[in-house]
Amino acid sequence: MNIQQIRNATLVVKYAGKKFLIDPFLAEKGTYPPFPNSLRQDQNNPLVSLPTSIDDIINNVDAVIVTHLHLDHYDDASKEALPKDIKMFVQNEEDANVVKNDGFQNVEILQEDTVFEDVHLIKTKGEHGRGEILKLAGLVCGVVLKHQNEKTLYVAGDTVWYEAVQEVIDTHKPEIIVVNAGDNQFLEGGSLVMGKDDVYEVYKAAPNAKIITSHMEAVNHWTLSREELTRFINDKGISSNVLVPDDGESYSF
Repeated sequence: MNIQQIRNATLVVKYAGKKFLIDPFLAEKGTYPPFPNSLRQDQNNPLVSLPTSIDDIINNVDAVIVTHLHLDHYDDASKEALPKDIKMFVQNEEDANVVKNDGFQNVEILQEDTVFEDVHLIKTKGEHGRGEILKLAGLVCGVVLKHQNEKTLYVAGDTVWYEAVQEVIDTHKPEIIVVNAGDNQFLEGGSLVMGKDDVYEVYKAAPNAKIITSHMEAVNHWTLSREELTRFINDKGISSNVLVPDDGESYSF
């Protein structure tokens, strides 16, 4: 497999001969207003440019996986750029209806036993924060990819560390894990995705896995930088296990 960090949570995953686009956020730098009630109110989203062209990102994509419909995972630029007959996987019926209303004709709801051209796609749970903020943040999912010729990949999505993430690791024993680790927050309510301590919990649960940190420094409400996370994992002695890619960087496993 090859995993390319595009920007924010957007990934291109080449897996068992298929090209998956995950959580497409494809607008030009500065297209959208900042997320309110959070840091950097003077900066529009996305904060940074795409590392490559949209055409290069979406060319020959076999399927798109949208873990939830927040703007920074599924935006207007993506709706315009993606062919309307492309395979779209979403988390539930509510999201499916929205995506169909956006004109996409080939929309499927992820299950725990979905198969796409002999790649097993297993929907996983996530919690987009802790406590009261969950009511505002809404439902999210992750996905596990399995194939007999590939290592098992777990893309956790917009979730903090909690028992369901541990259960996915215990059940599926993924060798590669992607976590969203920008510790994005509003001014109150706490972390919406993983911070450095959550990443360390993932490492402790899967000490032999390679962990890739995504969703960093691309939207205004991030609070954990790549530099700070890199310092943390170096201090913990886990830098060979936890990878902190720049936008555009890719890894093969």
